[in-house]
Amino acid sequence: MMKYFGLFLIIVNLSVVLLSSSFGAQSSDLLNIPDVPRDKVICFALYTVNNETMKMTAQLYPLKEAEEKVVRLEIKKAGKWAEIAKSDVITKGWTAHLRVENWDSAKDIEYRLAHGKDAYYSGIIRKDPIDKETIVIAVFTGNSIYPVHGGDISRADIVENIKKINPDLLFFSGDQVYDHTHHYAYWLKFGRDFGEIIRNRPTITIPDDHDVGQGNLWGASGKKSNLDAGHDGGYFRPLDYVKEVERAQTSHLPDPYDPTPVQRGIGVYYTSMNLGRISFAILEDRKFKSGPQGLVPKMGPRPDHINDPNYDPKTVDVPGAVLLGERQLEFVRQWGTDWQGADMKAILSQTIFCGGAHIHGKIGGRLHGDMDSNGWPQTGRNKALAEMRKSFAVHIAGDQHIATIFHHGIDDWEDACFSFCVPSIANYYLRWWDPVSPGENRQGGMPDYTGRSLDGFGNKVTCWAAANPSKEPNDGKKLTTRAAGFGVVRFNKKTRDITFECWPRNINVNDPKAKQYPGWPMTITQTDNYARKAVAWLGRLNFKNVTNPVVQVIDESTGEIVYTLRIKGSTFQPKVFKKGVYTIKVGRDKLEKTLEHQRTLEPDQMKTLHIEIP
Repeated sequence: MMKYFGLFLIIVNLSVVLLSSSFGAQSSDLLNIPDVPRDKVICFALYTVNNETMKMTAQLYPLKEAEEKVVRLEIKKAGKWAEIAKSDVITKGWTAHLRVENWDSAKDIEYRLAHGKDAYYSGIIRKDPIDKETIVIAVFTGNSIYPVHGGDISRADIVENIKKINPDLLFFSGDQVYDHTHHYAYWLKFGRDFGEIIRNRPTITIPDDHDVGQGNLWGASGKKSNLDAGHDGGYFRPLDYVKEVERAQTSHLPDPYDPTPVQRGIGVYYTSMNLGRISFAILEDRKFKSGPQGLVPKMGPRPDHINDPNYDPKTVDVPGAVLLGERQLEFVRQWGTDWQGADMKAILSQTIFCGGAHIHGKIGGRLHGDMDSNGWPQTGRNKALAEMRKSFAVHIAGDQHIATIFHHGIDDWEDACFSFCVPSIANYYLRWWDPVSPGENRQGGMPDYTGRSLDGFGNKVTCWAAANPSKEPNDGKKLTTRAAGFGVVRFNKKTRDITFECWPRNINVNDPKAKQYPGWPMTITQTDNYARKAVAWLGRLNFKNVTNPVVQVIDESTGEIVYTLRIKGSTFQPKVFKKGVYTIKVGRDKLEKTLEHQRTLEPDQMKTLHIEIP
């Protein structure tokens, strides 16, 4: 018996060695949390400001038993530091959470966090850039630490480029931590890598599957998963682990729309945030999503992968399969009608609403359906897009290991929003967008992989750009062959244009010779995010005493809101998608005036409504 037990140990040890060599051995300097000097115990801080409320999470190194467990927040007043808030430290994860109401968003404010007598961490809480014509956000995903992923390459190139771009907002869309058992240690490393740009800018971080310690995540409203791959739905890691991750990464976000926890007391963070008159909805793609195992027929070696080229996509769009869930759909619906202090809208989430790649892992690794994408379940996907387009919101996300721009369709091509999926910071599991047949309706000179296609679930998508990896092996030095990098989105409030940029790693964005990935930059207009073809038109609205008012159109036969939009200028002719009778509501910020019983026009008919708003 002992010799078999010894053989078992040899096999286990060999397996560990092979696993480490495949995914990069965890270096001891990362896992051994440094015993920092006591004046350096504050590692970094994350903050947001919304609706005159500033929220901040201070992330600390472990404190010693005799040290006080309080963090103070101070700001400069008349040249001197003054304490304005303090918070006890939560020792599970070593975070402190600070909140200040009635925040003055009209000016930059110097702050510092203080612990004990000598530990300080300082930065600037920026003023709300409402007067800027163009609001800029930088977007990131997939921050692997494994050497074989290129994760051992310094992030200094990204930090230096972000300082040159000087964005107004940072958005980390998920997988900030790529280790499944040591979130705290690697979260500290994340802060050390990006703290220089985070300390002086509002930052949105949302956790994805690797952050919470599993291969994929179908949250299934918080239930317990029995698989580290998560196929059966729910969370695999211990409850305290999941809560610690979400506490560290999301506590600084604006208050959730509905804070009611999901199963087992796991919190939620889906919310909205206004910055520079851009309204952002922050979604949790995975928290409510159903797991595929036992719910859909298995058509591949894994419950979430479909390898059968002849399968019928309708067979996996089963009743009971949830994507965003009714709570989040209601939030998107309400958020889409609220234009107070906003000129344009954008949705930030973990991943895009289609299967964004055909080839997985290596050349030849064609996959016909990947349920880890938001292309599945199709009914849930279409419900989400139908609500998103009602506010002409663009969608910005990550996770897919390949940067793409898609124009989504529900019933017809391009009748919903655009999405921009940004590239990974470091990338191991390569993916390609590579339809079997060239895309249809391509623009002149565009690659074969662009144009109209169906994804693996039969969803209508029009590809405009894809940062496919090169076929040459990665030399492990520059990450360019792995299509790594980051994204930038620019919102021009004057023109209502949205520009997508996609930058590789290890370049200088200020170098005139530096090139973005093929297909970028690309500019769309705000109204492209609901490019559904008009069936009929209502009378032209002519506003006498207001510019850029809010207009809402309601179908009187159903009571359904067709869309809500802050128009550009003082004239607007509402399009509708069936003939009938409609109500139009208008206002400067809130909807203050109602025009009922507006009938659609005949093709040869013209009508102008002259509107004054008090």
